[in-house]
Amino acid sequence: MATQEMLFAGFGGQGILSMAKFLAYAGMDANMSVSWLPSYGPEMRGGTANCSVILTDDSVGSPIVITPDSLIVMNRPSLDKFEDTIKKNGLLIMDCDLVTRDPQRTDVEILKIPAQTEATKLGSPKIANMVLLGALVAKTKIVDMEVLLGALKAHGKEKFYELNKTALEVGASYVK
Repeated sequence: MATQEMLFAGFGGQGILSMAKFLAYAGMDANMSVSWLPSYGPEMRGGTANCSVILTDDSVGSPIVITPDSLIVMNRPSLDKFEDTIKKNGLLIMDCDLVTRDPQRTDVEILKIPAQTEATKLGSPKIANMVLLGALVAKTKIVDMEVLLGALKAHGKEKFYELNKTALEVGASYVK
């Protein structure tokens, strides 16, 4: 498996850091080398937040992701800021409920997922991040979905496990 560099971006409070963290835990559980590097403004909730994750069978040379293989955005400012950084033939996953413009790139694969709508249907708009994470894992196969679910069970709150699992499955269904 090749190295995957991913960038997750949105507003603070959307679960940007936690979805990246669960993916990083899954990578560790799959015996991969992992880097998880959060970045957020001083205002946190409501301010900008992004997090880079690198998963590889090699060693991680630097935790800084400049040209991600995959970009997951949960708001328009994040698309505006990071769209041009995606590698050619990379992947852009966006919450089309909150990203209010179409991407300009034509050399990347784009998955538009109404994550807020799907999360609300499941009973909690707070799990939109997990819908997008489910799509990322299903599309890239960076880790096995079962490994991700194991990481979620081990490192998440037990009372949210079933809801998060369903959200991951809904996101994955956008890839099939």
